[in-house]
Amino acid sequence: MQRTVSSPHPSHDHASHRPGTLDHRYRGEHPVRTLGYLLRPDRRRIVIAAAVFVVKHSPVWLLPLITANIIDVVVQHRPEQELWLNAGALLGVLVLNYPMHLLYVRLLGGSVRRMGTVLRDALCRRMQQLSIGYHSRTSAGVLQAKVVRDVESVEQMVQQSADMGLAAVITLIGGLTVIAVRVPSFLPVFLVVVPAAALLVMRLRARLRTHNESFRQEVEQLSARVSEMTSLIPITRAHGLERTALGRVDGSLRQVFTAGLRLDLLNGRFGALAWILLNSLGVTCLAGSALVAYHGWLPITAGDVVMLSAFFTTLTGSMTTLLSLAPIISKGLESVRSAGEVLQAPDLESNAGKDRVDEVQGRIDFEGVGFGYEGVDSPAVEDFTLSARPGETVALVGASGAGKSTVLNLLIGFIRPTSGRILLDGTDMATLDLRSYRRFLSVVPQESILFEGTIRENVTYGMGETDERTVRLALRDANALDFVEDLPDGLSTVVGERGARLSGGQKQRLAIARALIRNPRVLILDEATSALDTRSEALVQEALARLIHGRTVFVVAHRLSTIRAADRIVAMDRGRIAEVGTHEELVGRGGVYTGLQPARSA
Repeated sequence: MQRTVSSPHPSHDHASHRPGTLDHRYRGEHPVRTLGYLLRPDRRRIVIAAAVFVVKHSPVWLLPLITANIIDVVVQHRPEQELWLNAGALLGVLVLNYPMHLLYVRLLGGSVRRMGTVLRDALCRRMQQLSIGYHSRTSAGVLQAKVVRDVESVEQMVQQSADMGLAAVITLIGGLTVIAVRVPSFLPVFLVVVPAAALLVMRLRARLRTHNESFRQEVEQLSARVSEMTSLIPITRAHGLERTALGRVDGSLRQVFTAGLRLDLLNGRFGALAWILLNSLGVTCLAGSALVAYHGWLPITAGDVVMLSAFFTTLTGSMTTLLSLAPIISKGLESVRSAGEVLQAPDLESNAGKDRVDEVQGRIDFEGVGFGYEGVDSPAVEDFTLSARPGETVALVGASGAGKSTVLNLLIGFIRPTSGRILLDGTDMATLDLRSYRRFLSVVPQESILFEGTIRENVTYGMGETDERTVRLALRDANALDFVEDLPDGLSTVVGERGARLSGGQKQRLAIARALIRNPRVLILDEATSALDTRSEALVQEALARLIHGRTVFVVAHRLSTIRAADRIVAMDRGRIAEVGTHEELVGRGGVYTGLQPARSA
């Protein structure tokens, strides 16, 4: 076997870093830092977008000032020219709003969409790097919710924080600046709003985060339940268990309802208290400024009273907007934390810096291999020692729980031995980049996994451009070409989700064609014929005979017809090898293998 040391970031490596991805960067830091990293490539666009927003939003805080100027021109009979200058200035700024708004949307919208794409890309990449053990413990529905719902929440938070938050902040800064210049004596009164609002936010932030996290977990649980329900629909309908299935989902629906209502009530109380407080202060300021002007205590004009009243309404609305953003921001940051649960999950398949596999002869050596699952006292596999020569077919048999599937998972590299070692062509697999090794390996499982696509796409999955002749040869050798040609669209026929439009035998023959087209050196057959009828099994067995020729094959099967032709049969019992030999040899011994025969012949 020839080996080369892989570069840290090979161009074809699916785990390599690309600009803007989050691979291996999230370490539980504050989610705002994660957002900063996500948006860093677009920081110039965001700064320009903010500057554009200031221009487009300026009429909101200029209007009260210009209104005050026009009123004073009328009341004080100042030159008419001032009236037209003020009105013209406001109209000019209003006309600028349209092009500035379109530019702002283009700049910020593009940045937010890119951020969402980068985050989804990072999540999908991390899922590909996480071990099979992680995926067996984590619901696919939960992971789907993180990629779809959580990222959408982050996008909404950034978009709304920019649109509403930036508008509120600019209005506050512009309004307070005008007041400080024109009526500085009233500035302290206006500044009372800011600490009052900040106090509300600080008191409720912790509770908002707790309730958002609870609601998010309930939605993830519901997603897992719905995913489970849809996958079980054929069994549910066949046994008339619709009411039972709905009952399982109803429990999650009630929990989501309760958590959501609790969150809505908290947000409602938060919003109502803020609105009452801010508007009460606004009324107080209006009455106070009018009283000051009426008695002449300070040099305030009629225009100033109108301006202060308008500003307090505007600034109150801005503060209310900022307060209303608190639950949105809290939900978005919780979604960043939710994504971080995947991005910082430590259960990775580590291949960095290990030797690439460029050629495989097919010799496999298990040397005292043991493996135990976490939380289980007894090992699943113990002291497993076996050598498979290139081109040899080895069958693994044994009762349920004997350790057969664990041996296959060790061979694929889904799990690593907790003791002993596995050698590939004389090299310890612990030192190899398993992704490069798997290019020389194919698996035909009990239930072939097809995706929503054409037959051609399923057979050539991951192969890139493959000519039609090669595809047809693989289908022919898999005994699948005849039924494919009878389909209305031939190779372009869409198989449906998980191959729903095909029979079990047809799906299994496509799985064999998928394996054949890759020309693997190591082949794993995991109960490849156990779910088939007699005729389908005969066609699949014939195709398997072509597939295993000249390859190192490990096969797990319950049917005698599948294993009796193996070069060696390994009978396992409680994770250990009980006996090894050919079918005839093991039958003659009358041991563990013989005890399995009645069930296998059925």
